[in-house]
Amino acid sequence: MIALACVLPLLVGTVLLGGGTELSGRIASRAGALGALTTLVLLVVAWMTDAVVDIPWLPTLDLRIHLALDGISGPLALLAAVVTAAACLTTWAERPRGGSEATFVGCLMLTLAGAITTFAARDALLFVVAFELVLVPMWVLITRFGDDRDPEARREAGARFVLYTGFGSTLMLLGVLLLVSRAGTADLGVLGAAGGEGLGTGVQVTIAVLLTLGLAVKVPVWPLHSWLPLAHTTAPTAGSMLLAAVLLKMGTYGLVRLPLATVPEGFARVAPVLAVCGAVGIIWGGLVCLVERDLKRLIAWSSIAHMGFVALALASGSETGVAAALYGNIAHGAISALLFLVVGGLKHQWGDDHLDVPRAALREGAPVTGLLLVVGLAAGLGLPGLAGFWGEFAAVIAALSPAQGRPETLFVGCAMVAAIGAALAAGYALRVARLVWLGEGHPGDDGGRARELARTDLATGAVLALLVLVLGVAPGLLLAVTDPALAGVVQR
Repeated sequence: MIALACVLPLLVGTVLLGGGTELSGRIASRAGALGALTTLVLLVVAWMTDAVVDIPWLPTLDLRIHLALDGISGPLALLAAVVTAAACLTTWAERPRGGSEATFVGCLMLTLAGAITTFAARDALLFVVAFELVLVPMWVLITRFGDDRDPEARREAGARFVLYTGFGSTLMLLGVLLLVSRAGTADLGVLGAAGGEGLGTGVQVTIAVLLTLGLAVKVPVWPLHSWLPLAHTTAPTAGSMLLAAVLLKMGTYGLVRLPLATVPEGFARVAPVLAVCGAVGIIWGGLVCLVERDLKRLIAWSSIAHMGFVALALASGSETGVAAALYGNIAHGAISALLFLVVGGLKHQWGDDHLDVPRAALREGAPVTGLLLVVGLAAGLGLPGLAGFWGEFAAVIAALSPAQGRPETLFVGCAMVAAIGAALAAGYALRVARLVWLGEGHPGDDGGRARELARTDLATGAVLALLVLVLGVAPGLLLAVTDPALAGVVQR
């Protein structure tokens, strides 16, 4: 089942790419959504039955195709399948520009195949290969199917994406090769159980620096973040959904599975720097969101702030911190996918997403769409009872009491900065609600009267909103799954 879950979206994506213009948009989107939902079922069965694939890949180098899911990777794989199905359905209302729908949906499915393989990989080099597979179709989504009103911005977004992610991939590969060569194995389970035993402090620090810096580009963590806002602004709605809910999650998952688990002593030396960068990113993103005038770009900057909480929680190194990071990862994936679904649909409807254009109240012209937007904004500001609260609240608590060996004064300072960032999140979320949901114009203004999104978008948005609500009301459902898996990551 785990092998089928990795191969099925790859096959569907390849067929759609080969079909080209011969396949209509509706057929392509239905095939993609059906393939993603079938993959979701396969993942659930594989996870429940503890399915494992472990076969030789390159015997001369002792490399294996080793796939399995646990409480850390399983929820992320399920989230990737759900968001990809939702992204495929958005093509019903927002036809991709710059190419055929089959090619567009095919790229979405190839991204899903690489993401699931990345989350399921138990071989360090297989992890790297699967991670890089995701970057190619994502680059195509940005450069070929991105906003065609500004070709220069689209080319720049693609160039930055390649430059930054390529730089991060090079550092990550160097770190993995050094780790595997010194430890004598690429098995992530064995590496995690050893916890850096037999590796000197200098080697652990070097590996941790390479891995953390390379993966920080993927997250992204300040100051390596400048590629993300432009990529989100240019990408189509479906591309932004996958970029926020899948690609960014792969980066934070890599931080948990590689430096934190395999070289804990080296990561402890790097953790204070990561904590400071995460805290600065929270404030930086929040301040930009307070003055940003493009709605989609504002949501992209808010993602940088939210991933700062995840970085701070991971840097704390405690059980609470890692659990908070994993929870915040899932929560942000659902919230960001919901927000980009709604905001992307509104941008397609309005023709732009400028907040300085007076618009009629969304709650009057499109109450269901307005409700979905309010749920996403409320979850993003960390309102209790919604998914965003638990990850951010626990991240601040973890920073107040970091793991042994970390400078407590520095982490307490970072916790205070993060708390201020949470207040900024409330400020910019309410600003968007005032300008868009309450509205400042009239139906006769340039903004016009808003209309409801397409039924498919409303249905998928409702599913994501329900997920945000369930995670907020019953956090124990996810924590009960992730907690047992933390034994292989955190020194208890």
